[in-house]
Amino acid sequence: MKLSDVFTASAVAAHYTEAASNAIPYLGEAFFPSQKKTGLDLKWIKGNKGLPVSLAPAAFDTKAKIRDRIGIRVAETEMPFFRESMIVTEKDEQEIARAQDSNDPYAQEVLDRIFGDSDTLLSGAAVVPERMRMQLLAPKSGDMKIAITADGVSYDYDYDPNGAWKAAHYKKITTAAKKWSAASTCDPLADLEEALDAQEAASGNRPTTMLMSLKTFNYMKAADKVRSAMLAQNATANINVTTSRVKQLIKDELNLDVIIYTKKYKNEAGVEANFYADDILMLIGGETVGKTWYGTTPEERSLMSEETADVSIVETGVAISVTRTNVAPINTITTASEIVLPSFEAMDDCYALEVA
Repeated sequence: MKLSDVFTASAVAAHYTEAASNAIPYLGEAFFPSQKKTGLDLKWIKGNKGLPVSLAPAAFDTKAKIRDRIGIRVAETEMPFFRESMIVTEKDEQEIARAQDSNDPYAQEVLDRIFGDSDTLLSGAAVVPERMRMQLLAPKSGDMKIAITADGVSYDYDYDPNGAWKAAHYKKITTAAKKWSAASTCDPLADLEEALDAQEAASGNRPTTMLMSLKTFNYMKAADKVRSAMLAQNATANINVTTSRVKQLIKDELNLDVIIYTKKYKNEAGVEANFYADDILMLIGGETVGKTWYGTTPEERSLMSEETADVSIVETGVAISVTRTNVAPINTITTASEIVLPSFEAMDDCYALEVA
């Protein structure tokens, strides 16, 4: 059995698709469905009132950083272009070569480890657009932007450069007694109704969905006035305040469906983090608010025509390429790359409320 016979870009793509079939879906994919286009023409990336997003300059000509099998790190250039690689070493090649019988469990063990490397890259590629989408849906301090930090340098992609969206579609509760963390004095139902009225006055549309983290939801769940509102709807003197009952109260009183997003990821430092930020919520007016645009990566554009590499596309726009060096050391290199950035055409149908 030769490694090249089984470890191809199409095999990697098929393995990842099968392995991920039962994974929890990324919420952002529903609000920002994926689209593909050639290159990344910035005029397609829209923000407030359909205006182009302000982006940093491009810098594509960088080599892929090699990911350690243990480390977790994302390589980024100045444009929203992401590329990272992992290597099958000469030792790995020797191990698979020893198992000539394809039914040998030793061969399967090696292959599982190799495909595990590729899954690591592809899983990391899926994290990138979700972080972007959730930054847009949780604009802390009203700053509607995507912030990317690479090699100590920060790049901001501003979707509201003139502050028009923030002025009409964002509010921060600043009075200590009104913050939702003050359970005995806050009034989440009144705050939400005020935000819904403000959004309807600004755009003519009243949101029907509320997105928040579990911590933010638990502020509301613990609030005395929310508990009182639930008791007022029941004949009994006591009631068990559950998540489902609080959600139903919000639906009955404000016609809002509550989505609590708890999915997590590990950041570049290997620290676990929530995709959706705490202490803020987004009121959303439609089923979709924008698109996740994928461009054509250098791997997809050029390597598909080279005999030394094979390339497959996974999840609309992630290019997975497998190349083999022909000079010492002889290695097989798997690279995942993507050019990705969401548009946010329906910004004006959304309202952000920072509550603590």
